[in-house]
Amino acid sequence: MVIYIRTQGAKIVKEGKHLLVKKGDAVYHTLFTYKLRQVVIFGSVEITHRALAQLMRNNIDTVFMSYDGRYMGRIAAPESRNVFLHKRQYMLLDDHDFALRLARCIVAGKLANMATLLMRIRRSRKDPVPGQKAEEIHQLMRQLESANNLESVRGYEGRGSAIYFGTFPRGFVHEMGFVRRVRRPPTDPVNSVLSLLYTFLMNRVYAAVRIAGLDPYPGFLHAIDYGRYSLVLDLMEEFRTIIADTLTLSLFNLKILQKEDFYVEKPGVGTPSEARDQEVPDVTRDPIGLISGNESEEEHFDLPEQRMVEDSPALAESAGRYPVKLRDEAFKRIIEAFEKKLTTAFYYPPAGRRLTYGDVIIYQAGHYRKVIEGEAEVYQPVLLK
Repeated sequence: MVIYIRTQGAKIVKEGKHLLVKKGDAVYHTLFTYKLRQVVIFGSVEITHRALAQLMRNNIDTVFMSYDGRYMGRIAAPESRNVFLHKRQYMLLDDHDFALRLARCIVAGKLANMATLLMRIRRSRKDPVPGQKAEEIHQLMRQLESANNLESVRGYEGRGSAIYFGTFPRGFVHEMGFVRRVRRPPTDPVNSVLSLLYTFLMNRVYAAVRIAGLDPYPGFLHAIDYGRYSLVLDLMEEFRTIIADTLTLSLFNLKILQKEDFYVEKPGVGTPSEARDQEVPDVTRDPIGLISGNESEEEHFDLPEQRMVEDSPALAESAGRYPVKLRDEAFKRIIEAFEKKLTTAFYYPPAGRRLTYGDVIIYQAGHYRKVIEGEAEVYQPVLLK
């Protein structure tokens, strides 16, 4: 179980064998530590010494975020004691052939998933352009097979991402001001949601890497750097499209998020009041986001045609440099939708059984370890079908 705590001014205290989230005399949550896998804390939330000791004693990954979702740090379980596995991870950094093979597998999976999502957009929108761009990505995949150095592999990944995000706006029912991927700061609603979901995803992948006993720093596609979780970033790549991008489309297309759920943060201007509250529809029923497109026999949400808008006030606003942020209630809806997605099960052939998306992240980290240890020859990323 993953718990998110966003009540500002709250305090986490220990009571008996469980924890309480309190503010004043009011108890907001009761946390049973034996059920917890991760606690994510946003903004001004205190933890007493006894509560912190309880979390550490039970090896519960505790993540600290700013109130608006920027990663700050974490208190994690003790490092894996398998020094021989860690030594092998670092030794393989100098094995050019191994690094090239693994990086190619990671990028091939990411490119394949991006192309698949573009093809789903083509079918849903009856728009030929995403199909054409998907074919361009497939051409990159064929060229990727002959890449003979890591820089070339990274170049194909970058070109594929540019094609993909240039076409991504065609997946939205309504024009949302998204022109290109902008990270710091996100200057439109779509980029704001993507950045938040990628941060959530990074935390889950990090936890999976630690569960597998791997060192999160040495990666192959992402060059090693001081303080960079290169392995976590590597393993995120195949899941960005599958989880975060499809969920972003669902959140906007199902009108779980609308323009009034966002505000532009300008110096000297306070946070606007909340716009609306609503019951969150089931984002997992959007067929664009399904792993194979047909997991459920129920009738899925029918995506209407999209009319692209070349020039709009939203596009003009997104050209500014001020960050676009989420209102509190919208933030909560994203958390709920993300956890709903991660707990959705589907049949996963490598495991031979149904797994949730969250379990598949853990499974893939274990699969990666087998590749590092030589038990598996090729890394097989998770693919949209």
